[in-house]
This record gives sequence, C-alpha cells and structure tokens, in this order.
Amino acid sequence: MTAAARNIGGRRAHDGRIGWLEQTVGGITANIEHAIFTERHARSAGWLQRRDPRLKVVSGLVAILAASLATSVVGLGVLYVGTLAVAAASRVPFGFFVKRVWLGIPFFAGIVVVPAIFFVPGPRLFDIGIGAVHLAPSINGLFGAILFVSRVAVSVSVAVLLVVTTPWADVLKSLRALRVPQVFVLVLAMTYRYLFLFLHTANGILLARKSRVVGRSTGGEQRRWITGTMGNLMSRAFKMSGDVYSAMLARGFGGEVRTYSTYRAGWLDWAMLASTLIVAVVAVAVGNFAS
Repeated sequence: MTAAARNIGGRRAHDGRIGWLEQTVGGITANIEHAIFTERHARSAGWLQRRDPRLKVVSGLVAILAASLATSVVGLGVLYVGTLAVAAASRVPFGFFVKRVWLGIPFFAGIVVVPAIFFVPGPRLFDIGIGAVHLAPSINGLFGAILFVSRVAVSVSVAVLLVVTTPWADVLKSLRALRVPQVFVLVLAMTYRYLFLFLHTANGILLARKSRVVGRSTGGEQRRWITGTMGNLMSRAFKMSGDVYSAMLARGFGGEVRTYSTYRAGWLDWAMLASTLIVAVVAVAVGNFAS
C-alpha cells in the first residue's frame, strides 16, 4: 500500500469518527426526548397516575421521611420493595426506573461515605499494610456505608417515581395546596421551563453549525467557536427570559401556578396514603426492634 493510500485511508478513518459536536448534539437531543418521554408517561393510565396528586406528594414525603429514619437495611428493603411494586402497578418500565436510580447513586453516595469506612472505630474486616499506610476498613463503617447508600437509593426512587407518574404542573399545584411558599414554587416552575428552553436553543445552535460546516475543523477553531457560542447563548437566554416574562404578564400571570386539572380525592387515594403510612411505620419499627 502506498503512502498516499495510507494517508487517504487514515483521513477517512479520522473523518469517520464521531466528534464532540455530534456527541453534544446527541446528548442534548436525548435529554429533550427524555423529558418529553417522562411527561408523556406521566399521563398514561397507570395506577399511580390516577391518584390525587396532593396525596401522592404527601405519600412521597412520608416514604422519604421513613427512609431517613429507618435504622435497618431490612426496613429500607421493605420500602424499596413497596416502591417497585407501585412502579410496576403504574406501568413504569422496570429497566428505565431502576437504571435511572442506580447508575448514579453508588458513585456519588459512595464518594461521600468511603472515608467513614476506614475511620469509624470498631473491628476491622482486614488490614493491608502498604508502606506506612494501612488499609483497614471497619465492619461498623461498612454497615454504616451500606445503610447510607440504601437510604439515598430509597429516597431517590420515591422521588423519581413521584415525578415520573405526575405531570410537573400538577406537582407544583400540589405543593401550593400544601401551603409551600409561592416564591419557592415559582422558582421551581421557571427553572424547569428555562432548562428545557435552554437545551432547545443550544440544540438549534449546534445543529445549525453542523449543517453549514463541511469537513473537520481544527481544535483552535472549535475552541474559538464554542467560546463565542457560550456568550451568544447567554445573551439569548437573558433575552428569552425577558420575552417569556412579558408574555406571561400579557396573559394574566399573577404568580400562581394554574392548571386545568381539578382534584377530587376518593377512597382509593386515601387508601394509598394509609398504606404508605403503614409501610413507613413498619420500616422504621423493624430497625428499632432489631436494635
């Protein structure tokens, strides 16, 4: 094979790779599609989707409080099994629900709790000496780490299940019904909406560049372009915020989150809250009984 042929083949292989622009466009598009999928799934005909949003929020808060008070992995397991059962009854895809929780929790929660495994006093699982450093995790620290990760997992699972099965507008309206301050609810509403619009704007800018560029640009050109784009995107975001607020005022916005949904709690809704209270009490009592 000649040198020219090798160069052509190498250039083709280089051009065939997926660059940072394609990866960024794909990531932003996937996030937008994920948000749309979640909102669409919240309007499906599952068991939890048909329950009163106000009682769903209260039930979720009760379950999260029970997870924070539980002192036994068995009690947390009861809460988690109950959460999975409700998710299955609500037609939430099992893989989607479990992966959304467990892909990030072990990493971030583990970073926080790893030092405690080695510094908590108690009997050691093993002791490995590496020079002047000894790796000696304690059994008490290991059990504490497992309990901490389990608490985080159950709490996040309950929160994800609540958001996935409830339209965002209904969540905000339920918070107002529970006397959450109006400013807090308004900040949540605007943050959610602006994140979605910000991703949509960034996706449009990246797609516009991709459709107008032929060939692969150099690293310096890409860095100069992304620097200018960041400033342009921030300018658009500020302008968009003013336009959105003016449009909201023109349509009679007075600070309250309004939806067309009307809430009427039935006996199934109250049964859901009662069963959540029973499971929460059992989960907390299991730890106290074991101790």
